[in-house]
Amino acid sequence: MRKYDYVIIGAGIIGLTIARELKKREPDVTICILEKESDVAAHASGRNSGVLHAGFYYSANSLKAKFTKEGNQAMRAYCKQNGLQLNECGKLVVAKDASELAGLEELKLRADINGVPLQWMNEEEIAVIDPNARTYRKALFSPTTASVDPIEVCRTLKRENAENGVEFHFLTKYRKHRGDLLFTNSGTYKYNYLINCAGLYADSIAHDFGFGEKYTIIPFKGIYLKYTKNKTDVVTNIYPVPNLKNPFLGVHYTKTVDGSIKIGPTAMPAFWRENYQGLQGFNLKEFLQIAGYELKLFITNSFHFRRLAFQEMRKYIKSYFIGLGMSMVKNIDPKGFGHFLRPGIRAQLLHIETLELVQDFVIEGDNRTMHILNAVSPAFTCSMPFAAYVVDHIMKQRGGALS
Repeated sequence: MRKYDYVIIGAGIIGLTIARELKKREPDVTICILEKESDVAAHASGRNSGVLHAGFYYSANSLKAKFTKEGNQAMRAYCKQNGLQLNECGKLVVAKDASELAGLEELKLRADINGVPLQWMNEEEIAVIDPNARTYRKALFSPTTASVDPIEVCRTLKRENAENGVEFHFLTKYRKHRGDLLFTNSGTYKYNYLINCAGLYADSIAHDFGFGEKYTIIPFKGIYLKYTKNKTDVVTNIYPVPNLKNPFLGVHYTKTVDGSIKIGPTAMPAFWRENYQGLQGFNLKEFLQIAGYELKLFITNSFHFRRLAFQEMRKYIKSYFIGLGMSMVKNIDPKGFGHFLRPGIRAQLLHIETLELVQDFVIEGDNRTMHILNAVSPAFTCSMPFAAYVVDHIMKQRGGALS
């Protein structure tokens, strides 16, 4: 039996940054990270857009607003300090017609309240940023939005943690617990404190410990389509005005860290937690549970789920998907789009009583365990200040440091 001060379940960006934060505060504690896959960032942390968001989408009283602004600064600094790839290309948010100008105004208001740089641009100024961007009368430019390679960042955090004494146990899957014992497919672990950062499975593990019982994870599949003709037809990230009542930002152009162009993502309801492709990873129990909740959402039409489901299904038609991006640019070659990129699954928390998607971060815990129930986009951007927030809560629950 292996004994540790802290056992962390999940080697995604949240587990990695929490381990790093714990070691910064308590260098002598023993920490291990358990991960059911063969390496870090196997799921959402390695399959996201790679965009470091600026923090103007979120209402001022939200954790997301605070952590996105701070996290953007922290992650850009971390990349520079460690010589990691960073594309500081910015972002334009464009309007398709007069009806969307009010949405731009709301985003600018939120940016001002949150203290995030966001600049009005007329059509002449937009042309200097990206000559191909199309908007109605005006747009917003975010100079601090950037792109990174999320897998490169996670592997660097893995190396830093390992150098600081954090142990990694890969291909190690949580089975059950009893008291302070954690049972896995590769042995038993004894912990003084457990931190659940299991992403798509965070809710089910939390339920085993008596937490998160008001919630369940509903998975949404995100897919990007790569523009293979060139890297020059789009210069910056170009986003539409989002519907701020749901957590999805709509199909947009992303400039990756190497300057490539992609459009997406989808937000397709998935039917089991790792429903990436075909029947891969099919789990009957998950299918029945998730399909049951999605049927409830369809019947009640909570957060306009019916419209979302039909819209997202249409995105499997490549020409329709490309068409959604055409309105944001003046000229793009529809034949220049190549292959769909590796899909990701968004672990979106659903409140099972209200049938509403939970928009902000949610954690629950006590003096023995902490459960990261909702760490959805932009969790990658937010990860470093969010990790400090989680560790603050752990210390408070424990009445101080562990050592």
